[in-house]
Amino acid sequence: MTRETIKETGREQRTASSGTYKVRNADTGRFRSVTVEVMNKAKASGLLDEKGSRISGRVSSALVEQAKRRTGITENTQLIEFALASLALEDNFPEVFKSVKGTVDPDIKLGF
Repeated sequence: MTRETIKETGREQRTASSGTYKVRNADTGRFRSVTVEVMNKAKASGLLDEKGSRISGRVSSALVEQAKRRTGITENTQLIEFALASLALEDNFPEVFKSVKGTVDPDIKLGF
């Protein structure tokens, strides 16, 4: 199912086509790379293939509006999808970084 949606609200324009998110800031013309990359990785991983689950809940409207501003996403469903994809694709960098603390020889010459 191919769907093309273009919404312009204030300064931003968002285009979603076949599940590929492209969020463009209308002032700069640049895409918001984090949002785009997360959704493209989720799609490539097969996380967006089948849409059979439904989720609902009550959340702060201020939280939703801030998240929409930060991501450029305008639709609630796509905002939830992005948030879940972000968690599903998390790379656990902080934990890995902490786990290697102290493993580099303190006498190593770094060149500066």
